[in-house]
Amino acid sequence: MAVFSWLLVLSVILYYFGKRGRPKDFPPGPRPLPFFGNVFQLGFQKGFRNPLKYLQKLTKQFGPVISFYPGTKPIVFIQDLRFAKEVLLTKGIEFAGRPDNPIIDYINKKKGIIMAPYGQAWKEQRRFSLMVLRNFGLGKKSMEERILAEATHLIQAFTENIKAPFDPFCFTDRAVMNIISSIVFGKRFEYEDATLRNVLDLLHQSMKLLSGPWALLYNEVPLLRRLPLPHKTLFENFQNISAFYTKELDEHKATFVPGEHRDFTHAYLDKLQKPEKKGLSFDDENLLIVVSDLFLAGSETTARTLQWGLLYMMAYPEIQEKCQQEMDAVLRNNACLKYEDRERLPYTNAVIHEILRFSSVVPLGVEHASIKDMLLSEYLIPKGTEVVINLHSIHHDESLWKSPNKFDPSNFLNEEGEFVKPEAFLAFSAGPRVCLGENLARMELFLFFTSMLRNFQVSWPDESSAPDCTPQFHGVLAPLPFKVSLKQRQQK
Repeated sequence: MAVFSWLLVLSVILYYFGKRGRPKDFPPGPRPLPFFGNVFQLGFQKGFRNPLKYLQKLTKQFGPVISFYPGTKPIVFIQDLRFAKEVLLTKGIEFAGRPDNPIIDYINKKKGIIMAPYGQAWKEQRRFSLMVLRNFGLGKKSMEERILAEATHLIQAFTENIKAPFDPFCFTDRAVMNIISSIVFGKRFEYEDATLRNVLDLLHQSMKLLSGPWALLYNEVPLLRRLPLPHKTLFENFQNISAFYTKELDEHKATFVPGEHRDFTHAYLDKLQKPEKKGLSFDDENLLIVVSDLFLAGSETTARTLQWGLLYMMAYPEIQEKCQQEMDAVLRNNACLKYEDRERLPYTNAVIHEILRFSSVVPLGVEHASIKDMLLSEYLIPKGTEVVINLHSIHHDESLWKSPNKFDPSNFLNEEGEFVKPEAFLAFSAGPRVCLGENLARMELFLFFTSMLRNFQVSWPDESSAPDCTPQFHGVLAPLPFKVSLKQRQQK
């Protein structure tokens, strides 16, 4: 019996060794182990804290297109602009799929917008969502007024805490969340609201769990899925977040009047009443997932970018001063800031884009997958293969940027001091899966950032040390928590 058991184990190992050989014409990469893939080369804990350095090392060894096995299935990483453009634009449809991801699929049921597979249902949800967002002012003056109104609350919160150094993220986080809440639910929350604070805490914690080793184990080892491991916390978090969304949706259903579109939710509920929706993807479950997607995409990345912006302004006070001098000269005492003012503020606009480039908050973007067998240059990418664009690598490519490895607004300025946007700037991705809320995020970043700098001088509170700009990888790149000192400005 013992001999039979050992033969069985040996057979399984040999089977996995045979399966682990790379397919013909597949991108190169480090040799994977059976069962574990390349996890141990990555460093199970160290690599999960920040895999970007390891990916950079692999690029030097294997080239700009590499394959890596975090478990039993490979991921193809695109490390340079030429191949990124081929995946996102030239063959954008062919690579517009989403890979199978058991833990995310369990949460989202392959519905919604962000992680839904490419197909008719995804097209319907994205097209409808974009139409409704535009109807509610996306990229228009009405949205600008909504953001400026929230900026007033943000400045007030800063003013009330100006006497001592404080953590600004809790306020910018809630301000950004309020913008998407006003669009989706037609309401904003006070910054002290316990429900808002709890939902944001759960979202941030869930992002860390989704990008950590326990999510990988859930995906790779089905036997562990029923055990009381940390992935259970992730599911509990999403249940609690969904309970918040469901409560708001139920209140909207109770006050729903056909034809009245007071916010995104009412517009979606009205769509559910239409007879032509039969056979389409519109239902209560998709509404819940779409709402969840909008909140996740509309809050986490923008709030983190503003957090980086404040940190960089403390680290580079001369850049902060130059922004303020430009705003003082161009806007003078005009209290009514406008989004179109960015065209007259090339340096400030360049600084905002440099914050996006240098921080690369979503360093690996959202994963793609080939919807059929595809050729990527000389490589064969089988159907369903996960493909990841390393935006951080492209944003720090020495062949593409004037100053790739330091914070330098001149990366977005020509010799005449005019704003320019290089084609290597991919903060919002590109192609069919380009960020749905790009225009909203751009408007928020400009109006919130300029509002803060027009009102306050931002400085590092500890004169004995310099700001720590070391990024922490939690799916997104975030700075370590920090405090800020503010001084009220007298605008010239």
